[in-house]
Amino acid sequence: MKAVILPAFGGADALVLRDVPDPPAPGPGAIKVRVVAASLNPVDWKLRSGALQSLMPLELPAILGRDVAGTVIEVGPGVQGFRLGEPVMGLVNHGYAELVVASVDAWAHVPVGLATADAAALPLVSLTGAQLLEEAIDPRPGDRVLVTGALGGVGRAAVYAARVRKATVIAGVRRAQKEAAAKLGVDAVVAIDDDDDVARMPELDAIADTVGGDRTLKLIARLKRGGILGSVVGAPEAAQAAARERGILVRTIFTHPDARRMGELARAAAEGALVIPISRRFPLAMVAEAHAMGEKHGAGGKLLLMM
Repeated sequence: MKAVILPAFGGADALVLRDVPDPPAPGPGAIKVRVVAASLNPVDWKLRSGALQSLMPLELPAILGRDVAGTVIEVGPGVQGFRLGEPVMGLVNHGYAELVVASVDAWAHVPVGLATADAAALPLVSLTGAQLLEEAIDPRPGDRVLVTGALGGVGRAAVYAARVRKATVIAGVRRAQKEAAAKLGVDAVVAIDDDDDVARMPELDAIADTVGGDRTLKLIARLKRGGILGSVVGAPEAAQAAARERGILVRTIFTHPDARRMGELARAAAEGALVIPISRRFPLAMVAEAHAMGEKHGAGGKLLLMM
C-alpha cells in the first residue's frame, strides 16, 4: 500500500510518500478499512515537528493521521455490526495510508446523507468539541457558555453540543469573524480580541476554550465565582492562578474514542445540524503542501487527503 512516512522530525517537506507493506489481517475485535480520505489536524504538524515528543512520544519512522473514512474490506474474528463494503469513519492511528486496521471501538458507520470522504473530517474535531462541552463543562439548560474559536472544527462541535444541552451559547471569535459566527445559530457573538467587547459580555457560567494563550486570562474575569473553564489546549499558568483565586474549576480534556458518540455526531452532520466545513482536498502525494497550508496559514475549514 501507499502511505505517508515521517522518517525524521522536521518541516512539512519531511513527509514522504512510500510503498510500505500492507497491515496484517485484523485480529479479534478489529476491522481492516480501505481508506477513501484522511483529514489533517493541528496535532499532526505538532507531532511532525517533534514539538509534542515529551507529551506524545512518537517512534520514527511513523505514519501520522487520526481521522479516516473508507470501506470495510476485512473483519476480524468475533466482529459484529460491521460488514464488508460498508462505509465507516474512524478515530485511529496511522491514518495517512491506503489501508488501516483498528479495533471496532474506533469506528462508526457513515450515515446515509453523508459522503464517505466528507466523513473523514469529523472524528477528532467532533469528538473533541463534544467531550469538551459534555465532560469538562456539563452545562445545565440556560447556563451561559462562551465557546472560544467557535468557527473552528472543535468550536463548532462544542457549539452544537451546547445548543443540544439548551445552554445559552456565546460564540467567541476574532473581530473579523463576527458576521460569520452569527450564522452558527448562537445566542450572542463576542470578539474576544476586542477588550471592549469582552468587557460588555455578561457573566459566564462556563468557558469552553479551544484557543488558549494569554487571551484566556482576560476571559476568566468574566466567569462567575465557582464557574468552569474547560480547555482542549491547557490554560496558561497565569490563567490557572487567576482561576484558583476566584474558585473557578479548570478542566483540560484529552479526546478519547467513543464510537457511539461519533456515530451520533455523524448523523447530526448528515442532517445539517452540525457543519464542519471542508476547505480543500489534496491527493495523498501532496501531503507536504497540505501540511504547509494548514500550519502556516490556516484553512478556514478541514483539509482532506484523498486516496
